[in-house]
Amino acid sequence: MYTVKEVSRLLGLSEHTIRFYSDKGLVPSLRRDKNNNRIFDEEAINWLTGVKYLRDCGMPLHAIRHYIELCLEGDETIPQRYQIILEQKEAAQAQLAEAQKRLSYLEKKAALYEETMEKHIPDPMNPATWPSKSVV
Repeated sequence: MYTVKEVSRLLGLSEHTIRFYSDKGLVPSLRRDKNNNRIFDEEAINWLTGVKYLRDCGMPLHAIRHYIELCLEGDETIPQRYQIILEQKEAAQAQLAEAQKRLSYLEKKAALYEETMEKHIPDPMNPATWPSKSVV
């Protein structure tokens, strides 16, 4: 059995986050000792690990809660869980595409700055030096 502090060190989650997840019902096997302190067995650590991975993938807490409820219902919910994962995968792919656009922009900016420094030319990227545009 592990305390909140021990689980925090083990999983790299803050104690606050562990308590928050516990209070939100994301650790179904959570137990409490005689002083009402949270105590975690291996199963509880497994649940927290799963929650951590899903959160790291960007899944919202309400979706994680639903996913956990489906897990507790058993193997007959595998198709629903699969669908949840596919939806999250699509969201991650969209986020990746946006991140790639941002990276491409930054790479172009960095190349322009390198050229500006190498050729000792005026900074073409500084908005303060851009020509004025008349606003109609």
